[in-house]
Amino acid sequence: MLRTRLSDALKDSLRAKSVRVTHTVRLILAQLKDRDIAARPKGITAIPDDEILQMFNSMIKQRRESVEMFEKGGRPELAKLEQEEIEIIQTFMPKQMDEAETAAAVKDAIAQVGATSVKDMGKVMAILKEKYTGSMDFSRVSGLVKQSFG
Repeated sequence: MLRTRLSDALKDSLRAKSVRVTHTVRLILAQLKDRDIAARPKGITAIPDDEILQMFNSMIKQRRESVEMFEKGGRPELAKLEQEEIEIIQTFMPKQMDEAETAAAVKDAIAQVGATSVKDMGKVMAILKEKYTGSMDFSRVSGLVKQSFG
């Protein structure tokens, strides 16, 4: 389903002559093709949607790091371009959970695995990634999980 949305978005952006969207969707499709090729030895011809969502998360993380570096380096125009790419990638992801929903999901996952200390963080994160890939920002979630044990 995500693949169809991506190819439709590429066609629409080409028709609309939206250079930024076209560029970003092509980057996504190129990375998706690389991941598909890497999965072939495992007998997988196309990675599933949950792995595509993980790919989106890593692409967003890379761009957030770039935004930070460009802002520190005094290149606001490049930071703006990276931010635009983040926004375009996010249009293909499920609705992001807000702070309250994320906190409730973390609390629920901790209870589900019976976590009592930071040593159980891996189990909690595994449950959250299984259920909420693409719906939450895991870089922030890890901090929430640590705070829950603090």
